[in-house]
Parts: sequence; C-alpha cells; structure tokens
Amino acid sequence: MSKSIFVFIALFMIFSPGQVANAQSIKEVEGLYVTTEDIISDILFPTIDKRVMKEYGQDSFYDWQWKGIVGITYNDNHSYDIQVKIEIPADKMEDFKEDLVKIRVFPPCDSEKINQEKCNHRFKIEILDYQHLSP
Repeated sequence: MSKSIFVFIALFMIFSPGQVANAQSIKEVEGLYVTTEDIISDILFPTIDKRVMKEYGQDSFYDWQWKGIVGITYNDNHSYDIQVKIEIPADKMEDFKEDLVKIRVFPPCDSEKINQEKCNHRFKIEILDYQHLSP
C-alpha cells in the first residue's frame, strides 16, 4: 500500500502543472495616501466654500486653507458635529485670519441596523456655527 501511495504522489507531481506567480514591477506610485481626514475634507469643502464666500467675499473663496479637524462628536440622532479650523489669507502673508467652523453631517439612515425612530434623515450637511478666531 505504501508503494502505491508513493507512486501516486510521484505521478501527481510529474503531471500536475506548477503554479507560477509573476510579480509586476511598478515604476511609479499610483495615487496618493489618503487619510480619514482627507475624505472628510472632500465631503465638507463645498459647504465651507459657500460660507467663506459669505463671510469674506469672492476674493477669499479660492485661497482658504484647511488646517485640520479640531473635534468630532457623535449625536444621538446618528449625526456628527465636526469642528474644523481654516485659515484665510490676507493681503500680507503674515496677516492671515483663522476661523473655526462647526458643521453637522447627517449620514443617510438607509441601514436597517440603525434605529429608525431616532435616525430619519437623508444625507445633509449644515453649518452650525462660524467663529472668527483672529481679528
């Protein structure tokens, strides 16, 4: 019996095709490293753009800079309050203005796993508060 197993294994190794994996070499990096903050900023940018235009006029619309998320709070109704610092350039490079924007994001309540009594909204973004931190 052991001879037949040995013959079977030998024949199997001879007649079964080997698997070869060819690795491709990539000369250039495809894409960039993306963080969670990058994703959030992409979602919030249009809303902040509109508010910056309202606060400072059309000139500052293209120049404001995202400085970072200061805080995120989860609310009972399946929404999130996100506080973001932004920087608005002035005429002189050293005279920038720093603002704090508080935004509420309402993700859609499409999942059956979410409490539908508390979460009954569609996707929506609204600005709750806008503060000028520097004069």
